[in-house]
Amino acid sequence: MNSTKTQQDSSTVMDELFTDCPMPKIFKIGELIKGIVINKKKNCILVDINGVSTGIITGKEIKDTANTAKTVQVDDIIEAVVIENENDDGFITLSLRASSNQKSWDQLEESFKKGDTLKIKAKEANKGGLLIDIEGIVGFLPVSQLAPLHYPRVNDADTSRILQKLQALIGIDFEVKIIAMDKNEKKLIFSEKEIFKDAKSKEMMKLKVGDKVKGRISGIVKFGIFVTFNQGLEGLVHISEINWGHVANPENFGKVGDEIDALVIGVEKDKISLSIKQLSADPWIEASKKIKLGEIIKGKINRLSDFGAFLKIDDQINGLIHLSEIFNKDGTIAKKPEDVLKVGDDVTTRVIVIDPKEHRIGLSMKLEDDKKENKKAKKQEDNVEAKDAETEIETEEKDSKKESKSKKKEKEDKIK
Repeated sequence: MNSTKTQQDSSTVMDELFTDCPMPKIFKIGELIKGIVINKKKNCILVDINGVSTGIITGKEIKDTANTAKTVQVDDIIEAVVIENENDDGFITLSLRASSNQKSWDQLEESFKKGDTLKIKAKEANKGGLLIDIEGIVGFLPVSQLAPLHYPRVNDADTSRILQKLQALIGIDFEVKIIAMDKNEKKLIFSEKEIFKDAKSKEMMKLKVGDKVKGRISGIVKFGIFVTFNQGLEGLVHISEINWGHVANPENFGKVGDEIDALVIGVEKDKISLSIKQLSADPWIEASKKIKLGEIIKGKINRLSDFGAFLKIDDQINGLIHLSEIFNKDGTIAKKPEDVLKVGDDVTTRVIVIDPKEHRIGLSMKLEDDKKENKKAKKQEDNVEAKDAETEIETEEKDSKKESKSKKKEKEDKIK
């Protein structure tokens, strides 16, 4: 009986001991826990966990985006992630780095749900877009999700030039929204153009043909100039709408980032057509008043084509000498413009066509038209005929006089 009582007393004491000194808890790998810093060295932090276990943070796991290791002090409460339940020394291995990463994902998930706007910087570029480092998490901003001002517009989709333009964006600030994320897959996709989506819809509803807009050049390609304006809208100034004169290269009319005025000349769904030249008076109308048919015009050849040569009349107007109006020295029609002319040649021409609606002035190297030449030839022919007639009359008169003299002499001889 005494033995039984002794065993019961012993069991009670052990229960009390276990109650006062609980067994160390087995944590899940990846679990976020709190503890109190009990020791801190340069590359090592010891953490008391519930007065039962000791955690250790060391090596690369001590570094996080907030630089916690530099600011934390003994007795401070700290959060860390379990990466190993017991190492060789009996400590629970913890990570500040993983803790920071987990908090960052939680914050990004919250921002994604709310549709918050975030500020980011690109740390690297590839042909598909920009790599983003945000709070230790790597995300991606695809080329297709860049706003118009940053979109890498290049001729012929040259991938090497696209990469150059993307590399120029490294280190600059972007405002973006998260459009896709998956914590388990470590997937995080950003969009810059999503920022302007709502504003763009409102601005498109207000936009109409005839509006004058002020914007910035967002891209220059061989077929025209792209312009951004009114909070994310973008329109194209086609090469034919840049200048009243011939435009050989749109890059001669500005660079990306330049401020520019333009006129809205077309709105169709999301497609906006702009014009720069229509903000100024049409020089062809004035030219049609000054230049007359048959007028002789001197100028320099500034361009050759398969069908003729262009003569510079003024800064914005060229006249066309069609191939059929270009002549060799022997008067025959040239087979190719370059057989007779070259860029820079001074040439005298005659105006043979004026069409201000079609913006066309036709020129000829033949300085007299066929009608004038025919009149001149007719006049010369008439002169010859007149001279022949005069000569014939003079001859008849002379013959008549001779005949008269002969008859007179015959009469006198008879009288004698």
